[in-house]
Amino acid sequence: MPKPFSFENLFVYDLANNHQGDIEHARNIVSAVGRVNRAGNINGALKFQFRQLDSFIHPDYRGRSDHKYVKRFSETRIEMADFAALARHVRAEGLRTMCTPFDEESVDVICDMNLDIIKIASCSADDWPLLEKVARINKPVVVSTAGLRTDQIDALVNFFETNRTEFGLMHCVALYPTPDDKLQLNRIAEMRDRYRNIPIGWSPHEDQDNCSAVQIAYALGARMFERHVGLNTDKHKLNAYSSTPEQLEKWIAAFHAGRAMLGNEERPPVSPEERQTLTDLKRGVYVKRAVATGTALARGDVFFAMPVQEGQLVSGQWREGLVADRDYAANAAVSESIGGEGPGDEQLVYQIMLQVRGMLNKANVHINEDASIEISHHYGLRRFREYGAVIVTCINRSYAKKLVIQLPRQKHPYHFHKQKEETFQLLDGDLEITKEGARSRLRPGDTFLVEPGQWHKFATLDGCIFEEVSTTHYNNDSFYEDPTIARMPRDDRKTRVDNWLGYFRDKHTL
Repeated sequence: MPKPFSFENLFVYDLANNHQGDIEHARNIVSAVGRVNRAGNINGALKFQFRQLDSFIHPDYRGRSDHKYVKRFSETRIEMADFAALARHVRAEGLRTMCTPFDEESVDVICDMNLDIIKIASCSADDWPLLEKVARINKPVVVSTAGLRTDQIDALVNFFETNRTEFGLMHCVALYPTPDDKLQLNRIAEMRDRYRNIPIGWSPHEDQDNCSAVQIAYALGARMFERHVGLNTDKHKLNAYSSTPEQLEKWIAAFHAGRAMLGNEERPPVSPEERQTLTDLKRGVYVKRAVATGTALARGDVFFAMPVQEGQLVSGQWREGLVADRDYAANAAVSESIGGEGPGDEQLVYQIMLQVRGMLNKANVHINEDASIEISHHYGLRRFREYGAVIVTCINRSYAKKLVIQLPRQKHPYHFHKQKEETFQLLDGDLEITKEGARSRLRPGDTFLVEPGQWHKFATLDGCIFEEVSTTHYNNDSFYEDPTIARMPRDDRKTRVDNWLGYFRDKHTL
């Protein structure tokens, strides 16, 4: 199976008609862009525009100069054989080949030249004869969306998803150049949220010296970027919405700087330097008077003050009833080891529930307040992050609906049900289900049927939320392959958490 195309941080350099019909000028542009792209360490694609002018322009308009685009396209015409040679030069410069076809015949030419990527211009984004032709050729597609209503973008997404096309969407404004107050960069975040599994990009025509907009676009979720490119010479002058190599260098540098400032998409562990700075500003726990080993400490026995000593319990870790692990003199720092060997069961449950709540919030999945919640831990709470799931029962009648949440790298062991038939639908994340020895990897939206008597297990790499719709659930209807689990009373492998909102009230200590 071929590897999916990656749109991640794809930079598109649109040659458009900036070649001016001069093949040597075009080669010089490609060479200059190639040098900038290599220096910037960018995944770049050089884009042509194809129009088969003999059929694209109506016979009555050929050779006329009163229509600016007819005049422009005619005067800058390059033969397809010259484009094929130019494509070889693009590849030699280390760039991907990309092309915008404006008619169906140009799609055939793209296939003949074996160009890598197809771009759909905004003016063609509702040209269904062209789109249908593009969808049949099995190449990755990037679509600009200037001027489209949301329902028209929805139709595009539905069309390409139905045709199993690898594609991304570009926010675009068709003003040449586009004033800063018309960039509408918030549309990037709107599209990112509406089309969650589709790469979103930005195809700008802004002031070419504007280098902050690309940083904002990246921060809002854009992962593809496009600029028109060209060269200024004595013979050929560049328009205001195309970048010179020097402007392109600054634009790419601004992208790298913005990406560095934003950091990675997931929160990394705190660095030792940052942790030490924060610790130096915290308050430590000190005893007010002498305390003997084994004494249970109350709030009145301690006070909080800075600085924190090495190995000392800090105020945020304090809880009533901690037992002194040794004799303490008055004003002595309480050791962090007083908390014992790691968190207790109550703290473990709280940590699990916090993580589950965060996953649901991130996926924008909501549950009913009266839902029944249980933490399923087949080998105990201490091994929950290895084996288990959090199961939220929303409805259990003659039909039942549950949400099943698994944390990253969790597994749920082999089992079957004698009475229940269930269908899983993945809502968020990744899920692998093994049924009767056959593995299936689900994508968000996929469904999976498990009938009574069928052995099944599931696992996730990065965490998942999936819905289970089934016949009535019975507590005595799960039968496990592992005899250790099979012998265990149900209550010993389940921790019930009722009243979702009430559970978190007044809980704040990890």
